Amino acid sequence: MKHAATLALALGITLPPSLLHAQAAWPERPITLVVPYAPGGYTDLTARLTARYIEKALGKPVVIDSRPGAGGIVGTQVVASAAPDGYTFCVCSVGAISVAPFAQKVAYDPIKDLAPVSIISTIVQAVVVKKALPVTSMVELVAYAKANPGKLNFGSSGAGGLTHYSVELFQARTGTSMVHIPFKGGAPAMAAVLSGDIDLSFANMTDALPQIEADTVRGLGVTSLERSPYFPNLPSVHEAVSPNFIVETWNAIIAPPKTPEPIIQKMAEVLIRMADDPEVVAAMRKLGASTVKSTPDQFRTQIAQEIEQWKPLIKEIAEKEKK
Repeated sequence: MKHAATLALALGITLPPSLLHAQAAWPERPITLVVPYAPGGYTDLTARLTARYIEKALGKPVVIDSRPGAGGIVGTQVVASAAPDGYTFCVCSVGAISVAPFAQKVAYDPIKDLAPVSIISTIVQAVVVKKALPVTSMVELVAYAKANPGKLNFGSSGAGGLTHYSVELFQARTGTSMVHIPFKGGAPAMAAVLSGDIDLSFANMTDALPQIEADTVRGLGVTSLERSPYFPNLPSVHEAVSPNFIVETWNAIIAPPKTPEPIIQKMAEVLIRMADDPEVVAAMRKLGASTVKSTPDQFRTQIAQEIEQWKPLIKEIAEKEKK
């Protein structure tokens, strides 16, 4: 009530009593978290972990609504078009927000049509190849790709997603050329590497970690500047073949546009507390991820910075494909 009344006073308007009550009493019914990627991957697992915490914190059920497709665009669009009543949120990722809108036609503007709430976690990618591929290092991968242009294929969680454009960035930096095979999430892309149906993937650590540990795929490197604590023997792409190469992804809660600010702030406060919860921290580590604290304003600033980084590369790729 206090937040809503203060905001109304600052804007010089009078809110109807019913609206003031709705914001102050939120939530009064179940909340839906839309997950734009296939079940079993990093975003899906993070969403389920987050849903359990929100249920305990707010005392209302949280329902997972899986809407995979188009590198996260399908589910993100669902939330961009949803009623701004505080009962629908997206567990979105960087690909669908800071990358995809500049790579292809989407029905939402990442700045105007979505309301950032808070980043939940961050994770890097691991470069994995099928066991039958005759390469054992990042240096050998680059050499093999250059010797066989257009013959290697790589899988991603969907066209326009970060696991797609991380490889596009890699190709631009190393002068290699590979064929893109999009999937409806990181889990099915990793399964395709495991079965040998595709050659490689720049996979989120959640998907790569158990397979590298089980030695069912071959890990070659990681996309952070420093080596990963999970695989200290694997070099970073930065140190092995491409200086200053860095790709990190995040999962975050995003609301429909015009969602009342008091509701966004209340949800953000819950998620910031979640970042310090020992059980959540331990569960994120098992996924190869780290928890994050961010306010809506900090999250909004980060999106703007990422767009500035990725937009020129996407434009360059698009122009190259026209030729």
